[in-house]
Amino acid sequence: MSDAQVSLGANGELCLSGLIDYRNGPALRQAGQALIGQLAAATAVVIDCTAVEKSSSVGIALLLAFMRDAAAQKRTVSITNLPEDMRHIAEVSGLLEILPLAA
Repeated sequence: MSDAQVSLGANGELCLSGLIDYRNGPALRQAGQALIGQLAAATAVVIDCTAVEKSSSVGIALLLAFMRDAAAQKRTVSITNLPEDMRHIAEVSGLLEILPLAA
């Protein structure tokens, strides 16, 4: 499994990757917040989870934090390719209904 990372994709989407857990959560939080701030011209933020290999509940917490960051800048959010483990955590936590999952 690889180290977790958050980066900007080729189309301006926020890309989460690797193994997300309590050890890297704070650094991912800071990096994602900074990247959302760099999307000055964007009216929407797309968070792509395609490359997430595994995630604890920290991954869901990050998504919620990124949603708050985007909302503070009056941007909408959509989440794409949510892995099954993250989907299950969100479902068990009662958060699946509030995550803006793309079809």
